[in-house]
Amino acid sequence: MVAYAELLASFGVKVPEVFLPAAGTDYAKWAAVACDQYSSEREYWKRAESLVGGAPSSLSLIFPEAYLEDADAEARIGRIQSTMRDYLSRGLLVPAGDGLVLVERFTPFEKKPRVGLVLAVDLESYGYGADSKSLIRPSEGTIVERLPPRMRIRRAAALELPHIMLLLDDPGRRAIESVYAARDSLPKLYDFELMLGSGRVRGWQVADAALLGALADNIALLADPAAFRARYGFAEPLLFAVGDGNHSLATAKAVWEEIKAAHAGEAGIMEHPARYALAELVNVYDEGLPFHPIHRLLSGIDESEFIGALEAAPADGLEFEIDRCASPEAAVAAVDAAASGPAQRVACISPAGSLVITFPRPKAKLAAGTLQDFLDPFLKTRPGASIDYIHGTESLLALAAKPRSLGLYLPPIDKTGFFETVIRHGVMPRKTFSMGEAPEKRFYIEARKIVR
Repeated sequence: MVAYAELLASFGVKVPEVFLPAAGTDYAKWAAVACDQYSSEREYWKRAESLVGGAPSSLSLIFPEAYLEDADAEARIGRIQSTMRDYLSRGLLVPAGDGLVLVERFTPFEKKPRVGLVLAVDLESYGYGADSKSLIRPSEGTIVERLPPRMRIRRAAALELPHIMLLLDDPGRRAIESVYAARDSLPKLYDFELMLGSGRVRGWQVADAALLGALADNIALLADPAAFRARYGFAEPLLFAVGDGNHSLATAKAVWEEIKAAHAGEAGIMEHPARYALAELVNVYDEGLPFHPIHRLLSGIDESEFIGALEAAPADGLEFEIDRCASPEAAVAAVDAAASGPAQRVACISPAGSLVITFPRPKAKLAAGTLQDFLDPFLKTRPGASIDYIHGTESLLALAAKPRSLGLYLPPIDKTGFFETVIRHGVMPRKTFSMGEAPEKRFYIEARKIVR
């Protein structure tokens, strides 16, 4: 093992063998957006399916969450697994060799591109418990009830395709950015427009030993326990925080633990490819990486029911004030304008009108926590109601305009204090933030074999 590989392995990173579509594949049809997007907008997935037609596509290898509750879920899982084997046997997916992938992503909303590195992370270095102190850990709470359908896919899957995005706390911009500066000298793997107006993406192979060695050295500086203690006052470094796809990474971890237990003592089991998971690493300080709150959409609820329940909440110590606004846009603007103050504000949008709800003495550090602590018990008393988590202001406002719907718009997240919040206070409430709007999310392009 070369020196850089040993150093990378010491903090849970492996240079993977990446599989890409064979020459002649239409990449615009191949690449599909992360499966957890547009979960209340089936029309998006229908448009994607129409665009792809019968062409090879990662859309045939994923399970969009919009369909998770459908009666044909098990049949869909079987089709996904068989299509993976089919693509491999027909040579529609081929190895591009060992190497990281440098990704440059232009989106419709940001002036500068987002830059990342696709790599494999060691699941032995990751834990998804709320009190995890592992080198790689979640930034938001993991809902373990969401893992079983994903685990059923992965258990018999030949491939993994990542929408996982890990964050690196590198204010000096030394690690990923040093690789990006050398992009013109690297072999280009792809360069194409993404479907449905989601921007453009370019990728380069990073296999040069000197470049990988410099990357390993720069990441090692951030992983150093003494430097971490000096910066944050804590002994256990948080090197990679999961920004997107934590449930996918948790699924990979859970399946790996199953494999490890089933083959305990077997020679070579710790070299099994399922020990690793493919992910894209991005610097939290990247200028093309926006942080947006994830909003809540309640269905089967109207404004009067919601406000009535809030009025009963002060008995539990939750204080609030309500101001009515002229329009949904005005309510959203009022929440955004007051995002940095000590009080927490949430916009409430429904067919009945628009409100700003202020919590002057919030019970949680973030507005998402204060709101979710109220919503969880509230929804248990409303068996006909449901909640969805919405990425993007436009999507929320459109969905909240439907009868018996109520949208809850949350304030922006400060990404510069992101790592410190996770280190000092633990995981954030589930579905607190999103790295960009839905069209900015990671698209499935690269794949990796996870079977021997």
